[in-house]
Amino acid sequence: MVIDEHQALDFVKFALDVGALKFGDFKTKSDRISPYFFNIGLFNNGKSIAKLAEFYANILQKSSIEFDMLFGPAYKGIPLVISTSMILSDRCIHEKVPFAFNRKEAKNHGEKGRLIGASLHGKVVIIDDVITSGISVNESIEIIHAEGAEPVAVIVALDRMEKPNLISSVSEATTSASNNISSKYGLPVLSIASLENILSLVQKHQDFAEHAEKVAKYRSLYGIG
Repeated sequence: MVIDEHQALDFVKFALDVGALKFGDFKTKSDRISPYFFNIGLFNNGKSIAKLAEFYANILQKSSIEFDMLFGPAYKGIPLVISTSMILSDRCIHEKVPFAFNRKEAKNHGEKGRLIGASLHGKVVIIDDVITSGISVNESIEIIHAEGAEPVAVIVALDRMEKPNLISSVSEATTSASNNISSKYGLPVLSIASLENILSLVQKHQDFAEHAEKVAKYRSLYGIG
């Protein structure tokens, strides 16, 4: 769910400016041909990642969700959770905003284990890049529960608002991956922007008008929510 439409459009423009959002023909993990591609890894310098973290922090503050710490799933969630924690700390949300992230594989020497950072405790907000299938978020929730902590929200940069490609016919899907997560765990799933905001931009701005038809068709075919 996008809670600030004005900020959402600002974010889409920002993502285009840094090259993190591109238009074209891109094959996704679900074997769909998407007319756009979002790669959060292209916020790859101090200035752009700091501005990105501002967007995450804004969403969390506007949501009024009570939390004790942040968690970022490996790998793309790692710089996101660190930078967002720094922004929130600078804003004196807490004196300190603890964060943690996981390794893909457990370490069997040194401190061992799969977790790095603060011990998972209390109310935890998950910070991730996108929601397409929801697999990463499901794994994060399992990790948090295993440590005896409580996931209270998920915040992503972009909700693709797509039907999950886990069934024989796309038309059988009745809800998006983000809605599935929210219903399954009772958590708010918030996004800085969504496919709807991308579509709005290409429909309203002449510079991107050539992509409007393809994005609208993709939204019609695979979108939901």
